Amino acid sequence: MPQPRLLLIDDEPALADFVANAARECGYLPRVARDEQQFQQIYLEAVPDMVALDLGMPGMDGVELLRFLAGQQYRGPVLIVSGFDRRVLESAFRLGEALGLTMTGPLEKPARLEELEAILIRLKPSLAT
Repeated sequence: MPQPRLLLIDDEPALADFVANAARECGYLPRVARDEQQFQQIYLEAVPDMVALDLGMPGMDGVELLRFLAGQQYRGPVLIVSGFDRRVLESAFRLGEALGLTMTGPLEKPARLEELEAILIRLKPSLAT
């Protein structure tokens, strides 16, 4: 059975590696983007089965990425992992839903490994391609 592809965008290498390693442990094939352009390029090369994104990054914000995904009619789950406060996370979550995306999470930074793995394991069966 093919591994579900997870596309992750985060400008903090340590956090990106943390999420990518957790995804790998849960049987995913993670790809990491450091900025919006790289994210869109990787996305267009091979549409991922799941997306994990940070809301706050230099030069862009996660809302732009949510709009990009909605414009691509992306159907996989979108997990927000961010250091913003709960209100900001929830409004981004609602915006994603309003755009027609399948939102999951959100996870507040610093994310706990158990929480992240629980989400990845719960979603994995629905991602079998």
